[in-house]
Amino acid sequence: MNSAATRLPRATAEQLSRLAPLDTLSPDRLNEVAAVAALERAARGSDPLAAHRGDAQSVFLLQGEMLLVFEKGGTMVIVGGTEDARHVLNRRDAPLMRTKAITDVELLVVDSDMLDFLATWDGVAAAAAGGSESALAIAIASAALRGGVLAQLPSAHIDELMTRFARVKVRRGEVVIREGDEGDSYYVIASGRFQVERMIGGVKVVLAELKPFDAFGEEALVSEAKRNATVVATSDAELLKLGKLDFDQLLREPLLRRVRFDEARSRVRDGALWLDVRYPSEYQYDKLPGAINVPLSEVRNMFAVLDRSRDYVVYCQSGRRSAAAAFLFAQQGFRVWLLEGGLWGAEKRD
Repeated sequence: MNSAATRLPRATAEQLSRLAPLDTLSPDRLNEVAAVAALERAARGSDPLAAHRGDAQSVFLLQGEMLLVFEKGGTMVIVGGTEDARHVLNRRDAPLMRTKAITDVELLVVDSDMLDFLATWDGVAAAAAGGSESALAIAIASAALRGGVLAQLPSAHIDELMTRFARVKVRRGEVVIREGDEGDSYYVIASGRFQVERMIGGVKVVLAELKPFDAFGEEALVSEAKRNATVVATSDAELLKLGKLDFDQLLREPLLRRVRFDEARSRVRDGALWLDVRYPSEYQYDKLPGAINVPLSEVRNMFAVLDRSRDYVVYCQSGRRSAAAAFLFAQQGFRVWLLEGGLWGAEKRD
């Protein structure tokens, strides 16, 4: 029998305080976890962890009895309310092959990234004389930017960047940036969820769902254009906000590695690929030899598609759209160069 788990009302901070490592979090952090954690009930005979394979979610047993079957042999029975049940079920030293509910069981499911983030936040804050604003900013920004961005920034820029973020509380339903407005800030999500929307043919279309550690607002800043989408909070949240001047100085320019056309062409001869981020109609008209068409609006969809072991040279007509695309790719750790001046600049030099 493998019945799906049933969702229950939200968890309470009191329930979370009995679990490890949640019991080390401050009351404020516990309330934040309780707001997004899920309670699930699974029937006797089912595999309660079948829908939670991998590392994306941490699962705890609150009530009932479960059998854990390990990949390399051996089994273990966990009973809700005992010391063993205080710890994450799917984070054992030995990998699990399957589980079985001996009785009806109740589970608590938490996003693993959020759990790790909040533990880091509380730890750094406590170590910094009671949790100063700067200590929290360091904790959040370090976690949020630990991917491709930090690896490419000069260390002096990283240290300075940590002090420039401002913390902003946001209520559910609040619009953070609005389509058509001027771009003045870059945001990293510290906690909560957001939705990216755009009006297409008079109809509101949801483009993306954003979670903790995701960033937004960079496209208008890099391309010096109007906001091309609206971002609205779908839960109470907290943001790290970086102003345009600091963004340009500490993030934008260090990540935009500009090359002239001759150097770009040389890199392509050595194995790099041209990325044309214009509309398909422009691409078809005068694309560079061997170029791949990735319109700016589709860049985020290509993060999981393009080969990260390759080098890329990004171009458009003027360099404006390609600057935005190059920044987005650089944030994700891609090795990317920006054709300075775009095709117009290349034509002037030829």
